[in-house]
Amino acid sequence: MRVLVTGASGFLGRAVAARISAAGHEVRTFQRRASGLTGVEDVHGSITTAADTPYAGLAYAVSGMDAVVHLAAKVSLAGDPAEFEAVNVGGTRTVLQASEHAGVSRFVYVSSPSVAHTGASIMGSDALPASPEHARGDYARTKARAELLALAADAPGFSVVAVRPHLVWGPGDTQLIDRIVDRARHGRLPLLGHGAALIDTTYVDNAASAIHAALDAAPVVHGQSYVITNGEPRPVAELLAGICGAAGVTAPVWRVPASAARAAGSIIEAIWHRRPGNDEPPMTRFLAEQLSTAHWFDQRRTRADLHWTPSVSLDEGFRRLAAHYRRAP
Repeated sequence: MRVLVTGASGFLGRAVAARISAAGHEVRTFQRRASGLTGVEDVHGSITTAADTPYAGLAYAVSGMDAVVHLAAKVSLAGDPAEFEAVNVGGTRTVLQASEHAGVSRFVYVSSPSVAHTGASIMGSDALPASPEHARGDYARTKARAELLALAADAPGFSVVAVRPHLVWGPGDTQLIDRIVDRARHGRLPLLGHGAALIDTTYVDNAASAIHAALDAAPVVHGQSYVITNGEPRPVAELLAGICGAAGVTAPVWRVPASAARAAGSIIEAIWHRRPGNDEPPMTRFLAEQLSTAHWFDQRRTRADLHWTPSVSLDEGFRRLAAHYRRAP
């Protein structure tokens, strides 16, 4: 197939584009920066702005494509609500319309389990319905609206499937891994509560292979949402210890009550909204909930429908992460 991957300059997007290209498909990417991949055609542009010329814009990027994998998004714990809306909702609408106009037949929307997270524990659930009204934070709310928008576009000849990789990590990840390691190194990474909440995560190679599987299965599984994880829930303290151990830094041992962290997160969010910092806020209510409540998922439907199983275990992922830090400490 000829496949367009949006957001291929990001950690997961690059892995997805590389995976699909390695499988023998012709891959074109669309994002603001170079993907850094060989064997693919990069087209630079933004999903939120109209193209100045046919070549530079999204219209060119989708032309001649059989399928689109849409990963481009604003991913952050805080920020301007209007920017989340413009990128995650408006951008998805633009990519959908351009894809339909170009005659694309398969569309994979890369979503997030946060679209159905209401702050309570999730224990063994399948993909719950996306809920913009109850999702926590601007990122989750706009991703929920975008997922509903994408699935509503599913129609004969235009197969749409939504996939929700959960907490994707691996070597080279600057969003999750590097921030955990940096905070642990400077003694700013606490355990919330007892650190015993069971959490699912997804090694990046598994997330990429699952998205590729969804692309292949789209004509059969269209109109549905699937959560993707390693299927190996671990206590959050154990996960943080594994990441810190791989990086050679001390794992967190000091604890903060979960209720105090949530209250502090709400206050910090309010301050950040008025006076944003240069980096992510140190805590938000959503982050406190994610680190203190269980969220692990039933993977049976995902694996059966997509004909997919993860190939890299968590322990093997930690070994690869440790090797990465030995090469580039």
